[in-house]
Amino acid sequence: MSKVITAREAEELVRKGEKPPAGAILTPSARDVFGGGSLRPAFKPSGAAASAKKSAAPSIPDYEFKWTPGTDAKTPSEIEKFFNSPALQVLKERICDMGRRLWQRDYTDGNGGNITIRVGDNLALCTPTLICKGFMKPEDMCLVDLDGNQLAGTRVRTSEAKTHFGIMKRQPNAKACVHAHPPHATAFAIANVDIPSCLIPEAEVFLGKIGVAKYQTPGTPANADEVGEVGKTHQAVLMQNHGVIVWGKDVEDAYWKMENIDSYCRTVWIAAGLGGGLHRFTGGQAKELIDLRQKLGMPDPRSGLKECELCDSADFRPGVVCATPSAESGSSSASADPAIEAVVRAITEQILKQMKG
Repeated sequence: MSKVITAREAEELVRKGEKPPAGAILTPSARDVFGGGSLRPAFKPSGAAASAKKSAAPSIPDYEFKWTPGTDAKTPSEIEKFFNSPALQVLKERICDMGRRLWQRDYTDGNGGNITIRVGDNLALCTPTLICKGFMKPEDMCLVDLDGNQLAGTRVRTSEAKTHFGIMKRQPNAKACVHAHPPHATAFAIANVDIPSCLIPEAEVFLGKIGVAKYQTPGTPANADEVGEVGKTHQAVLMQNHGVIVWGKDVEDAYWKMENIDSYCRTVWIAAGLGGGLHRFTGGQAKELIDLRQKLGMPDPRSGLKECELCDSADFRPGVVCATPSAESGSSSASADPAIEAVVRAITEQILKQMKG
């Protein structure tokens, strides 16, 4: 079995001036320590192999976990072997990396948030319950089926795993989900304010139409069904009075969308406060972005809409506007009480007399 080198082990090797052993597999964070690169055995090719590698066409690393349908581990021994395999060790390390990023950006607090990666027809890795996402270790991870039954791991799985699986069961492209409470996006979810669209091209391409799931008690089947239905066609979902859940083809892809949505909400909030209104691009320009999104393999429920229907026209403004009822409103409190007016007048006169004295 190939040795898996973690970030901590990579840092120790670098400190000693040593290289990883031939054939070793580097976790994503370990690759960063050694200088990056796609997932590969940690050895340096020489001769013709080195020349061929140098002339290879540029590529984008693919972190999506792929499996052969119908080959899920089933027996206890198969499950244990799969759970401790080098391939899943890489994913466990990657989940820990994403957890640290969530925590460092204040997207999670206390033991909030959770992460899942689908690793089979009916299997998924997930974070445990009651743990800070900034300090997780690979050995903390859990293996569960898509009904939430725990199959492996020494810690109890997250209580909200079924919410993630509500999406995964309905959307085969959802290979990883991340749930957190990023403050700006969560503020929209609490205020029940729709996030305006057609403002930033990157948001239209990488987030698409942002969905809104009605409030249901977290961790319940009702919440899994509500979020699952919305998440089927939306990669980023605001959960009313709760937070945000996003999905992608791999866990880093999903995490990026968490950054995207909070940054977008923060930018909209700041821009709206400048007082000049929000300048939207046209429906035709939005259609070009939606077409690009679909070419990248991401769904968008707006694909069949007319150009005039693509951009919302809601006038988003921050803050709360307070107004006293007018006389025309028919409110019983619109007219002042004569007795109260008399008391206010008397007190005002006494204060003025004392000031003159």
